[in-house]
Amino acid sequence: MKNLKAIYVLMALSLFAISSCKKDTKELNENINPIGSLSIPQNMQSIKLTPSNALATQQFKWDPASAEDGGLILYEVAFDKESGDFSKPVYKVVSDGAGVQAQVTISHKDLTKVAALCGINSSSTGNIKWTVIASKASNRKPGQESRTLQLERPAGFAEVPTDLYLTGSATEAGDDISKAIKFKKLDEGVFEIYTTLKPGTYQLTDKITASGRKFYTEGTLVKEGTTSVTVSGGAKVYYLKYDFNVATVVDAVEVQSLGLYMSAYGNEIGQLTYTANGVWQSGNIPVVFYQFSWGRDERYKFAMHTSGGVRYLGSSNVNNVSPVGQGAAYFYLNPVTNDQWNNTYKFNPSADNKSVKVIVSLNAGGPYTHTVTTQ
Repeated sequence: MKNLKAIYVLMALSLFAISSCKKDTKELNENINPIGSLSIPQNMQSIKLTPSNALATQQFKWDPASAEDGGLILYEVAFDKESGDFSKPVYKVVSDGAGVQAQVTISHKDLTKVAALCGINSSSTGNIKWTVIASKASNRKPGQESRTLQLERPAGFAEVPTDLYLTGSATEAGDDISKAIKFKKLDEGVFEIYTTLKPGTYQLTDKITASGRKFYTEGTLVKEGTTSVTVSGGAKVYYLKYDFNVATVVDAVEVQSLGLYMSAYGNEIGQLTYTANGVWQSGNIPVVFYQFSWGRDERYKFAMHTSGGVRYLGSSNVNNVSPVGQGAAYFYLNPVTNDQWNNTYKFNPSADNKSVKVIVSLNAGGPYTHTVTTQ
């Protein structure tokens, strides 16, 4: 009997708890009051895009909407073609603060993508529209106002390659695209390479597969397409640098020689020979430290002779120390000035009155660097 009474009590408590839960249940109120006015940028404002400048941005601001129950509202800025109605925006951006703030800051790089999606070509000017979409749960409400922006695109690609490769019969790797030679990436959209080109043709691509985007050069411009560049004459070593942000050939020079420059003599004491894949190697180079009144001088760097003039490669340190006990970074190569003494390395003391073999590596496999081995 006592057990039955206990069971009845538990059942009564359960029913009470269930009924209490039902009383506390409320339907979600998704109603949103309209978004207020758009404030920044002004209607028909003109923006000259500079996507290569990482600091170039444009702020968008509007008066916030409100929820009937005072709940949280999320915002997206939507972009469309000038003739669009935002039923299928070409691009959307969540507002600042993970969508809760009535503003967003958008980079010129992303606005360049928007311009391209709206049909504005590079080196062209055109109009786009923008508005704000507010949402609460499943309720999405576009703003009652939209504005037009005039965007001026520079020469360049809205989507720059993440990686860049060189392929074709004129290259060191031949026309097997799976063996294409990788460029060194200096910055977003900026690439360089040291390589040999021989009679034949070549292309630039962003993937080592047939599906990759293809590019070619025409004068000082970089263009997208399957056209190949033709090379004639004998095989030569070249330095090539491209900036896809502005679709420009930044540099294209023949590398005529690479010498080991010793500061105290103010001259090159030996030459390196190009082998392949951005690597130069010397034979035995005699080294004699220069005798000053205060001691013997062992400073050196590298002189690269090109069709555009002499360029120097050396240390990032203006005044360097002995290489003994230093790590790999000591030998990293950087573009430096033609100053006779600054940004040089020092030979290992064991190299004095001996010969050395030098290897210089300027490829995408790692940092530009060199090794010096005493013979």
